[in-house]
Amino acid sequence: MEDYETKLAAYAEQIIKLTVEIEKMEKNPDAYNDADIDEIKVEIKQVEALIKELQLSIRGSTTVFESLRVQITAMVGTLTELEKTHDKNVVLATRREYIKVQLQLDECERRHQELFNPNIGSCAHTGIIKVSKPIVSQLNAHLTANYKYGGWGKDSKPVPDRESMYWFSGYTSSAIVDIRFYTNYKNLILRNHFQHHNIHNGWTGYGNNFIIRDNTLYYQINSPFGLAKLNFTTMKYESRVISKASNRFSYVNSPNQNFDFSADESGLWVTYATDESNGRMVIAKINELSFGVEEEWLTSVYKPMVNNAFMVCGVLYAVKTVDIQNEEIFYKFDTKTKQESSMSVLFERFQEKYSNLDYNPTDQKLYMYNDGYYVNYHLWFNHTAKATVEPPVLLA
Repeated sequence: MEDYETKLAAYAEQIIKLTVEIEKMEKNPDAYNDADIDEIKVEIKQVEALIKELQLSIRGSTTVFESLRVQITAMVGTLTELEKTHDKNVVLATRREYIKVQLQLDECERRHQELFNPNIGSCAHTGIIKVSKPIVSQLNAHLTANYKYGGWGKDSKPVPDRESMYWFSGYTSSAIVDIRFYTNYKNLILRNHFQHHNIHNGWTGYGNNFIIRDNTLYYQINSPFGLAKLNFTTMKYESRVISKASNRFSYVNSPNQNFDFSADESGLWVTYATDESNGRMVIAKINELSFGVEEEWLTSVYKPMVNNAFMVCGVLYAVKTVDIQNEEIFYKFDTKTKQESSMSVLFERFQEKYSNLDYNPTDQKLYMYNDGYYVNYHLWFNHTAKATVEPPVLLA
């Protein structure tokens, strides 16, 4: 814990230095890009969110946290007052300093994972009991919030030597036209990709709940309407049609999001709705080798009322909007017991709408693509082999 607070103290020192740089920006007005100010605001929100989370998690001294909060509050106030006339050189220097701080944030997150032992890979729990504050990495690689559709995250079953790899794909519509790969978190925030693949015209995808698993993109196609996979190791493309799946039912805020791929501790999944089910969601387990459906489960949740969904340990969790700031995990379906139940776990959005929400079993995080921004969340589980809480309320 002492080592942890030492790192946070150093983090606070960097924040103070950045505050000085921002004061210099005020004193040297010049032509200035307003988007840069917005990006700095985003990164400050990210720092603030982590501090709030750590304060709730760590019961020790809060002196360091309060110091950081004071500095951040001052910076937010200053940036809010900035006009569009500031020195670009100062902005670039400030951006470089923020990248350093961003990397320290990543180190703090890793340390946070070590301290609280999330039991990566374990399914000896009764489900999700808490979601962290949103942790915002930054604006997407295109540096524009117009790229509202897309996704980002990590490979859920990474190939050797690519355990730290991140990926990103974004566009101005729900089409999937390309994807970028980054060796690690540092290169993600530096926007320094090592691979950039344009999707062949005949293989263009649609919808936004695509994932990367085993260096393979799993996604929806519309011609013919079905599933597709593109292996970036072999560049082999395959497609499958699920005859009962309907293109009439999508999530609330996401057009063409008829198929939703997920990956968890037990493998690969896809959800969809059918005319036969009257729009209720169907869960299908996918065989990764044959790319065929192994088994299906019918739920009672109506897909057009859902914002998004994801799988954890063979359990489907459905999410809906509660108000202008919050989402709620309101429903779950356990494929092992075939039991469904209502639940209520709230978590905050960073921006108003999001097009991609997926769980990654390699770090037990939720990854959200939120109006063009990279956002992720820590999850907390009830880690007991048997239920220690009251039985869920079963749905009729």
